[in-house]
Amino acid sequence: MTTPLAIDAFLAEAPDRAKAKAFVKGRKFPLVEGSQVTFVWLGKADAVKLVHWIYGLESQTALTHVPEADLYYLTVEIPERSRVEYKLEIHKGGHRDWFLDPLNPNRARDPFGANSVLQSEGYELPVWTTFDPMARAGTLEPFEIESEALGGTRSGQIYVPPRFRKSRVYPLLVVHDGSDYLRFASMKTVLDNLIHRLEIPDVIVALTDSPDRLREYANDENHARFITEELVPHLASRFPLRDRPDARCLLGASFGAIAAFSTAYRYPGYWGRLLLQSGSFAFTDIGRSAKHGPTFDRVVEFMNRYRAEPTALSERVFASCGVYEKLIYENRSLVPLLSKTGMQVRFTESRDGHNWENWRDRLREGLSWLLPGPLMLVYE
Repeated sequence: MTTPLAIDAFLAEAPDRAKAKAFVKGRKFPLVEGSQVTFVWLGKADAVKLVHWIYGLESQTALTHVPEADLYYLTVEIPERSRVEYKLEIHKGGHRDWFLDPLNPNRARDPFGANSVLQSEGYELPVWTTFDPMARAGTLEPFEIESEALGGTRSGQIYVPPRFRKSRVYPLLVVHDGSDYLRFASMKTVLDNLIHRLEIPDVIVALTDSPDRLREYANDENHARFITEELVPHLASRFPLRDRPDARCLLGASFGAIAAFSTAYRYPGYWGRLLLQSGSFAFTDIGRSAKHGPTFDRVVEFMNRYRAEPTALSERVFASCGVYEKLIYENRSLVPLLSKTGMQVRFTESRDGHNWENWRDRLREGLSWLLPGPLMLVYE
């Protein structure tokens, strides 16, 4: 016999406002009961909709109104181990606005603000993404560099590992959208923890930013030259870097992944490690226009050219993508092309969307395979 959902039991008992307040009191929302998830809004409104970014489902779904209780609810099926970011759209007095779910304390932030987060059954926040008092902290040092290639100053921060010694040599990780990785993907905490756990080696990390990422990251020759011919020598003048391809790694998400991939394409064999997260690898099977809009035109031109004649760019490539992203098809279809060139390729999918916490949760698997620390080397 199937146990009725809590919302069904509530509805069966002549709900009113007092019962509605009692219903939400002491419960965590959204209410997760196996694969069934119930969203609830308590208050007066003309209509309430769930707004989410799960590709393949209606992006806005109306909640059902229970007028005698001033309560709106929606039950949907969400697979286990999912993370879903969402907002509630409240219609009132001819206006509509997006709100965070007041019944849900879980929040995720990004450059556009914050979203409420549903964690379905089986999802657990990776412990290595949270502060560990036992892990010694690395330091962040700001840097600026005058770029001839880009015609201006570029800046960012450099992560220096806690046991840094000038007498040692270190691998280099270059991170696109570095400030966003620090703010929204807990990058420094992740580095501190993975180094402490010996899952990655002590590493110098250049966290770079771009003032015009949609242009500079979209297969831009000048950006690739800046990263490879200007930034790396600058860093090598300040830090003892290991001068080998397998000690040089590029990381990026979304357009940042395009920047990493196209930079490696222009300098084949130089960057021995690539970590590509939810890459915006748009392409067309016919014609030149992308369904994603003109912002992607240069990407489409590049990816069409690469897909026609795929070549080895690096030694190891780790790629990841959320199955709730509209880019999942592009990412899945790229993997066999990369593998065919002889590169070592790993691809992982997650029940998540195009967001920073998805990319945060995949960092351990990607970094520890591309740049294995002493612990990982034992098992390899």
